[in-house]
Amino acid sequence: MAKNLYVGNLPYSLDDNQLKDLFSEAGSVTSATIITDKMSGRSKGFGFVEMGSEEEAAKAIEMFNEKEIEGRNIKVNEARPREER
Repeated sequence: MAKNLYVGNLPYSLDDNQLKDLFSEAGSVTSATIITDKMSGRSKGFGFVEMGSEEEAAKAIEMFNEKEIEGRNIKVNEARPREER
């Protein structure tokens, strides 16, 4: 079963494809999305990566949490379900 991960403190220059390529080192990536501002289209500095399995997700957290990417230590953890507004 696929597992969704939250990835925070990303460099603003990173795009969806670069994020997917990075996390593919830990296993199969179903999707990788960087959240952008609706008005400017600029990255908000965080995104979500969906890994193919629980094991790959655990490996990705271990490999990338607190890893330095372009001078920023990224945060990686299990994504929480979206709350109703």
